[in-house]
Amino acid sequence: MDKAVVLLSGGLDSTTCMAVADSLGYELYPISFDYHQRHNIELDGAKKVAEFYNVKKHLIIESSMNLIGGSALTDNGIDVPPGEPNREEVPVTYVPARNLIFLSYALGYAEIIGANHIFIGVNSVDYSGYPDCRPEFIEKFQKVADYSTSATVVRGVKIKIETPLQFLSKKEIIQLGVKLGAPLQYTHSCYKGREKACGICDSCLLRLEGFRAAGIPDPIEYEIKV
Repeated sequence: MDKAVVLLSGGLDSTTCMAVADSLGYELYPISFDYHQRHNIELDGAKKVAEFYNVKKHLIIESSMNLIGGSALTDNGIDVPPGEPNREEVPVTYVPARNLIFLSYALGYAEIIGANHIFIGVNSVDYSGYPDCRPEFIEKFQKVADYSTSATVVRGVKIKIETPLQFLSKKEIIQLGVKLGAPLQYTHSCYKGREKACGICDSCLLRLEGFRAAGIPDPIEYEIKV
């Protein structure tokens, strides 16, 4: 059975991405990150999702991105703002180079375990404007990946970055997750990291609107539903 590394944050998109990889018959090797994020409660969800799929190993890597700061998700001195659907600038919840760092870890892990695929749930339709979610970023990283490891350079093995959610709306992502039986009840999307989702941050608003558009009840609890 072919192996696939799956970047699993514990959120809606990464969990649906995991379901896609599972539906394609890959042996799943999820990798999650404790980067001292404000919402590290999402890791509890990631663990439950990994258990749901009965994976052989769920790798959790600690990376102290809070030492760099500059993001409301890693710096407790910066508040998570209310969601603003029409925002054009990159929001303060953007974590500098996060997907670049995570994909680099995933690439090394894929080489070690002999996986030829890395799944990541980036999306460029209903998202918060992060530059490292764009297809251009993935295309550039793929080119770097092709020249980065012994597997690719010496043995000619291509490790492909898979982005099955790249051009789906949040509504379509939710419909896909439900269709594939993804355990969305375990997911956590809120940036504030409390037991219940806040319901007003960018991520909560995108999620709520997606479930509303899909006509499917959101299985998690909120402090406020707008």
